[in-house]
Amino acid sequence: MTVVIGTAGHIDHGKTTLLRALTGIDADRLPEERRRGMTIDVGYAHLTLPDGSVLDFVDVPGHDRLVGNMLVGAGEIDAAMLVVAADDGPRAQTIEHLALLDALAIAHGVAVVTKVDVAGRVRTAEVVAAVGRLLDGTTLSGSPVVAVSSVDGDGIGDLRSALVSLRDRVLDRGGAPDRTGSTDDTGGGTRGTGSTDDAGGGTDDTCGSRLAIDRVFAVKGRGAVVTGTLRGRPLGWGATLRVVPGDRSVRVREVQVHGATVEAAEPGRTALNLAGVGSGDLHRGFVLTDDPGVIASDRLLVRFGTSLPDRARARVHLGTAAVDAAVGRSGRDALDLPAGSVAAILRLSAPLAVAIGDRLVLRRSSGADPIVGAVVLDVAPPRGISRRRQSRERVVRLAAAVAVGDAQEIATARLDLHGALGSRHGTVDLAPDVAEAADAAVLAAMAAEPTLAGARRVAAGSLRRAVTLGRTAAASAAASVVDEIIADGRLVRDGPDVRLPGAGSSVIVGADPSFAAAMDRLERALAIAAPPGLAAAARASGCPPAGIRELERTGRIAVLEPDLAYATSTYREIEARALSLASAGPLTPAGLRDATGTSRKYVMAILTDLDRRGILRRTADGHVPGPRAPA
Repeated sequence: MTVVIGTAGHIDHGKTTLLRALTGIDADRLPEERRRGMTIDVGYAHLTLPDGSVLDFVDVPGHDRLVGNMLVGAGEIDAAMLVVAADDGPRAQTIEHLALLDALAIAHGVAVVTKVDVAGRVRTAEVVAAVGRLLDGTTLSGSPVVAVSSVDGDGIGDLRSALVSLRDRVLDRGGAPDRTGSTDDTGGGTRGTGSTDDAGGGTDDTCGSRLAIDRVFAVKGRGAVVTGTLRGRPLGWGATLRVVPGDRSVRVREVQVHGATVEAAEPGRTALNLAGVGSGDLHRGFVLTDDPGVIASDRLLVRFGTSLPDRARARVHLGTAAVDAAVGRSGRDALDLPAGSVAAILRLSAPLAVAIGDRLVLRRSSGADPIVGAVVLDVAPPRGISRRRQSRERVVRLAAAVAVGDAQEIATARLDLHGALGSRHGTVDLAPDVAEAADAAVLAAMAAEPTLAGARRVAAGSLRRAVTLGRTAAASAAASVVDEIIADGRLVRDGPDVRLPGAGSSVIVGADPSFAAAMDRLERALAIAAPPGLAAAARASGCPPAGIRELERTGRIAVLEPDLAYATSTYREIEARALSLASAGPLTPAGLRDATGTSRKYVMAILTDLDRRGILRRTADGHVPGPRAPA
């Protein structure tokens, strides 16, 4: 594992020369950079310490017109090395770069005063003091200031010692770099662990691997190669990653660290040779990841450390990406949070790869706050009816959870904010108050809707009046609500009917042989892969509604929908076949249709039932065995 350190400072203050003196590597990789004597794009170098550990350096441009390129490097670093020339002292880009590092909440660093051989001892002491004062009041306050000469090597040994101490400070928290910044008034901190839905719900860096691309090129005979700073888990050969935005899959063909091929890379500077994609399809700013919490989004709920006006325009920098954005601070989006911070909606001109807890920077060309840091609270803020739930109390709770990286609390607070969220298991999670309202609506409507279908219809209507849900999602959630009411004993189910406990059952347990024969005929009629409609089959069999209820009560038939039922023995065979297919690989509706010789009408009802019961679990590629699948 390496610690990634980014340089910062004014043009011509000796950042690249200092890195060459430290590492022996010239970070100016472009011919134009070497010709002009200035860093134009981000460069890279590394230093192997006596104990075998490695420091990675990201050398960024110092010119004012290249601040965007500076942020490409600064967006993926663990610590900073602020460079100030002793003969020149702090200048415009010194102050701007320091403000950018502060907005990114970079909490670990070292300041280096260079060119002491030119400036002399007195001038050097003055600049060292001035740099210390500049650091005060920023996230780098208290960082050591070291004076060096890159020409004669004076002070380089002291700087190496300071860098070792810097590495130890970065790795002090559990032995891994904290790449999300320290907790501060903008609500920073590490991301949570785990997610409640498919829209990115607070996943920890350790939930997967994540590499923000900063360079892309093609190697003859090998294909696309990308470089970036790897975060999260180690990444090895053969891994499958998503490209975000775009969500296409790629496979890691080879991994290199510092020019050497390795089986797996620890977090730090990494190069990946990829299969399944061309170099022309990848760009700086894209992210390679297997973390489900990272999604593409163009609308974010964020927390700022200072207030910005509604409709303010800015350039947003996140990781190695940058897009234009507008700030939404009106109506329900104008929320003032504790400690002088505020919440807002950021509308981006193009989707970015983002996860809850990510830190970003806004650069504005005008206004009182040209550089502002922000933390992402939600990658898919509530829309439609659910926006009514976007209250100060709910957003404060979510912001507090994100600030400390409490995964469970993030999930709970986000569900409370939205009211309803789709889960990775294909079901819908409901906030307690939304579920209680649906329960009350169902129980109150028993006199008018005494059937299972009617109860589900009432529950779906209650849900859609409370939260933003599509018709299919609302139907699935409504079925779960009614099933839970029945499981709790607050309703009793008699076949297709439901009733309140204590109400008389309409089931007739007949001793009449003709009644039993009709039930047998109906069961046989439903013992095929594509049975007729339940109502039509009952009429043809001469089986009355009481017989249908008795068949379901005794477990002889399984009713999937109001007019679709199977003989239980047949349905168990279909269920076993579906589970077997899903165990061999993701099962699609078309695959189950072909395996059963039925149609989409039947397989969608079967898959919905198996998902709801946890036998199967829906994924982007198809259905796989669920949490309640038999061993």
